Amino acid sequence: MAEDRSGDVIVVGSGVIGLTTALVLAESGRRVRIWTREPAERTTSAVAGALWWPYAIEPQDLARTWALRSLSVYEELAARPEETGVRLVEGVMGEARLDEQGPWAAARLPGLRASTAEEYAGPGLWARLPLIDMPVHLAWLRARFLRAGGVVESRVVTDLAEARARAGVVVNCTGLGARELLGDTAVRPVRGQLVIVENPGIRTWLVSTDAVAGTTTYLFPQPGRLVLGGTTDDGEWSLEPDPAVAAEIVARCAVLRPEVAGARVLGHRVGVRPVRSAVRLERDALGGAAGGVLVHNYGHGGAGVTVAWGCAEVVLGLVV
Repeated sequence: MAEDRSGDVIVVGSGVIGLTTALVLAESGRRVRIWTREPAERTTSAVAGALWWPYAIEPQDLARTWALRSLSVYEELAARPEETGVRLVEGVMGEARLDEQGPWAAARLPGLRASTAEEYAGPGLWARLPLIDMPVHLAWLRARFLRAGGVVESRVVTDLAEARARAGVVVNCTGLGARELLGDTAVRPVRGQLVIVENPGIRTWLVSTDAVAGTTTYLFPQPGRLVLGGTTDDGEWSLEPDPAVAAEIVARCAVLRPEVAGARVLGHRVGVRPVRSAVRLERDALGGAAGGVLVHNYGHGGAGVTVAWGCAEVVLGLVV
């Protein structure tokens, strides 16, 4: 007699969205496999900054809910930073104002206040937020998933029907891959480039947005390094670092923190964010012989880390 696979789950994709979703499902007691073309350390998530903040992604009201749920998890994980890669770090979110934030901000971010002129030359908010060392965090997610009985399989998926034939529940966390896999042209690439330098002693993070130039500059202190960014190159797929862009990123960061100018460059990172007009987080109405349940969870742009846990818990509710 053939083994009943109707209760099995296949999660396609192993970035932070796929890993977190698979973990939540596995810890709910389901048999979960991840099918992934690339290991987690080679996904876009691995090169993220990565600072928790409710970035403007659609649908905004739901995204705020997902972000705040994720914040609660990160606050717990920050008690074990060496293990989880999550730390609570203070810094300034430039060009943000207290009166522009909703009631959630004061309620969930103790110590949130306007930044001083010494902290930032312009309007900004001083906050203590989760800052995540993504290589460490992804490795921790994968290890916890495996301890929960999950399995990771290296596989190139060209048609979700293959997964649907192997499991009763399929969760599509393919990010940009959904463009080809589903023909979803609403998801598009936005390239981001980072420079990794020796940290000259910077302990706080900083994000600064120049609306005129259309640039966002940031400095994120991570263990053993300082991450400098960044770019938002809409429609660009290339993963090759551009030396001229790297020099321009360092120059922008040095304007904000002059000590960065002489920092030794340790490396370069490039990732392509899966930006979409709105996150697709829904249960698909299936037809055909394969049956089963198909849930989509992709299109988070640069906010995947911010909303990962909240979205994963929504997926759990959609598959039961």
